[in-house]
Amino acid sequence: MQMLFGRRVKYVKSKTIKVNYLSRVEGEGSLYIKIKENSVTDVKFKIFEPPRFFEAFLRGRSFDEAPDITSRICGICPVAYQMSSVHAMENAFGIKINEQIRALRRLLYCGEWIESHALHVYMLHAPDFLGYDDAIQLAKDYPDIVQQGLQLKKIGNEIVTLLGGREIHPINVRVGGFYKVPAKRQLLELAEKLKKTRDTAFQTVKWVSTFTFPDFEEDYEFVSISHPDEYPFNEGDLISNKGLNISIDKYENLFVEEHVSHSNALHSYLKGHDPYLVGPLARYNLNYDKLSPLAHEAAKIAGLTKGCFNPFKSIIVRSIELVYACDESIRIIENYEMPDKPAVDVHPRAGIGYGCTEAPRGILYHRYNIDDNGMILNAKIVPPTSQNQKRIEKDLWNFVPGHLNLENDKLTWHCEQLVRNYDPCISCATHFLKFEIDRS
Repeated sequence: MQMLFGRRVKYVKSKTIKVNYLSRVEGEGSLYIKIKENSVTDVKFKIFEPPRFFEAFLRGRSFDEAPDITSRICGICPVAYQMSSVHAMENAFGIKINEQIRALRRLLYCGEWIESHALHVYMLHAPDFLGYDDAIQLAKDYPDIVQQGLQLKKIGNEIVTLLGGREIHPINVRVGGFYKVPAKRQLLELAEKLKKTRDTAFQTVKWVSTFTFPDFEEDYEFVSISHPDEYPFNEGDLISNKGLNISIDKYENLFVEEHVSHSNALHSYLKGHDPYLVGPLARYNLNYDKLSPLAHEAAKIAGLTKGCFNPFKSIIVRSIELVYACDESIRIIENYEMPDKPAVDVHPRAGIGYGCTEAPRGILYHRYNIDDNGMILNAKIVPPTSQNQKRIEKDLWNFVPGHLNLENDKLTWHCEQLVRNYDPCISCATHFLKFEIDRS
């Protein structure tokens, strides 16, 4: 035995642990951790899915095809891809939309947050805290809990279906607005359901706050969009808690992508900074004051203050955002007036357009170069998970040494759980993540 980080740990000279699959993440990848003489010597979060070349697919296509093409990148958060693309195109063409179209976009985003957060909280992450391998096993003992999660997800899907035309890969979004917009009575029918859903979301916060969380906090650099008056969805500047404050068009001046040998997904980093974190924790810490009063009440009941630096508690923060998304949906519907036209006129011109919105998992950046005929010359898309990859690896580097006293199966479980804290969206399909720990 020896002392390490104030803990008594068992000294193991050589040991190898292999776990074939880590489930409950979207996409395929692997994780490799090597421990030698009670020290972590290597961590690799590997993404081995082949590149899908969406940026190349966009070249030579008309600007108005971008929302439909990019929505196919992900089946969980297609709205985020559509919103970032339309904002970038409108930025290139100097288009200003009216307030009601803007409000409908926020409502559509609320729908995506509700369905995505509900899926993550109930189906992908809660089993970790309750000791189950998956939601199917959880449902055998707690069918009402799983049913509650499915009902939450359903209302999110209904919002996306009404505004987007269908719940997966919506087809009603266009540059300048929508192809058609709903009548107020259609939205009021949704509002009645949302009031019950909001109560369920509030109970979700209470429920997840009772979980047992590993004692682990990090000095994160949080990065998110920040709007002067609203909790961020579509608009605002990029800020961090360590001095960053830039407009979206300056993104590529400071954020860089690089290829690493162990991953087919590019790694993002912020010049001169440690790995940064995007997603619910970042939004919450940087925009706490802009949450609704009910969301603040939920946070207080959960025992959270403005600052939360434990990534395992991201399940609480996602649940608080569930409350906010329901609250915001009701507010938008109550103030909605059907616009005269579903979209503003669009006149393409040569230029460069920038867009960045808050996907459920964090900031999603798009940039397009357009010619005089509105054809896309090139595109750049940076999803949240590629931005979080370096941060996931750093969390593992810092978490494992302080928990070497755990038995191998427990340590493996917590490492898997730590990855799922980020809800990594490796691709639009949910498959498995291989996991391996090598002790030598």
